[in-house]
Amino acid sequence: MMSEGAIFDVLRAALWAGVVMSAPLLAVSLVVGLVIGLFQALTSIQENSLTFVPKLVCIVAVFWASMGFMTQTLVSLWRDTLVPMIAGA
Repeated sequence: MMSEGAIFDVLRAALWAGVVMSAPLLAVSLVVGLVIGLFQALTSIQENSLTFVPKLVCIVAVFWASMGFMTQTLVSLWRDTLVPMIAGA
């Protein structure tokens, strides 16, 4: 039986891994959204697809570029935290 502290440690590690893996995508989405919002405010263009399409393209590009980093983060979470807990080590 796992102790309460061990459960919280695993949960904390998993949540931190989720934050680290999602940070590049969220940062790019924020920056692109701000730039496009500023452009829309300056030009008075109010088109919904103008915000959606560039943001989607940038998120897909960053996701593709950071897949290796995300995979390494997830593998290290499993190797360092979850597998030892499952194996009972």
